[in-house]
Amino acid sequence: MRAIVYQGPGTIAVQEVSLPQLEQPADALVRVELAGICGTDLHVIAGDFAGIRPGAIIGHEFVGEVIAVGGAVTRFRVGDRVMSSDFTACGHCHWCNRGDHWECHERAFFGTGTSFGPALQGAQAEIVRVPHADTTLALRPNGCSDEAAILLGDNLATGWAAIERGALLPGEIVAVIGGGSVGQLVSLSAQAAGAGAVVVIEPSESRKAFARAHGSLAASPGEARALIDRLTEGEGVDLVIEAVGAATTLSTAFDLVRKRGRIISVGAHASESWSFPLAKSFANELTLGFAIGDSIRLRPRLLSLITTGALDPTVIVDRRVGFAGAAQAYADLKLQKVMKAVIDPRI
Repeated sequence: MRAIVYQGPGTIAVQEVSLPQLEQPADALVRVELAGICGTDLHVIAGDFAGIRPGAIIGHEFVGEVIAVGGAVTRFRVGDRVMSSDFTACGHCHWCNRGDHWECHERAFFGTGTSFGPALQGAQAEIVRVPHADTTLALRPNGCSDEAAILLGDNLATGWAAIERGALLPGEIVAVIGGGSVGQLVSLSAQAAGAGAVVVIEPSESRKAFARAHGSLAASPGEARALIDRLTEGEGVDLVIEAVGAATTLSTAFDLVRKRGRIISVGAHASESWSFPLAKSFANELTLGFAIGDSIRLRPRLLSLITTGALDPTVIVDRRVGFAGAAQAYADLKLQKVMKAVIDPRI
């Protein structure tokens, strides 16, 4: 079968690879109908995650059709159209029972090597093996498009997790650092959750225009504090969501938040350390947290928002390609010429 394979830092290729097989009774095989290209994938192909090795199939966002199931799979059968979380979880351990599936000891993250658990081949392929299928997969309901289902599996789940972890109250003011796909979905999630105003902070003119067209205010990094001061009488925002995954942008969040405010980072961080503004955080009673999207936990709530029309994440999808166009889509995402690209292996 064809798949997009990591060859080394900065290099990917479409290659013929071996078909995956059922390896455990709880496995399923899914024929991929649509796969996403995520900002995290840019980190992967750049070699930022130490666990990725040449020859690995990349990608962690997908929807498709079940074509085989192991003997222990009870919730799905061949022919079911399904969506998936971007990582696997057993569904019955201490952490899964709490709804904290990301902390499951059997977690594996599709297409990222061993950085977040055992290596698991990715989803930018014609067929993908899905461990713990009864937990990892979900049926795609009517009213949820393929694009929406892909976004629910990672980017939208991440955006909503940021708002959930930030304990947003109706009417509060939110700043979002980063106007990529996750940042825009953070903004849409904050609006759906009742934010009084959302400011997307982003240097790209096109991404600022996108944010404004979809209900947010927008400002470049140099303009952000002045805009926030006007909105908050100089106090700072209630909640800052850092959606870039860089130490510099995380530091910037401390200059935008009010006293006793909250900062949540959902960017994919690869740096081992960062200089924390300890004295300022203590004096201003700030709260700093991190969040990773858990679509297994959030699927029912987000599906309700999508199918009722309260939230449409698909507005960020601006390119659909086949395998032949994937390398260019990756390059354009890195250059911020595309917001969100999806790959249709059937093209």
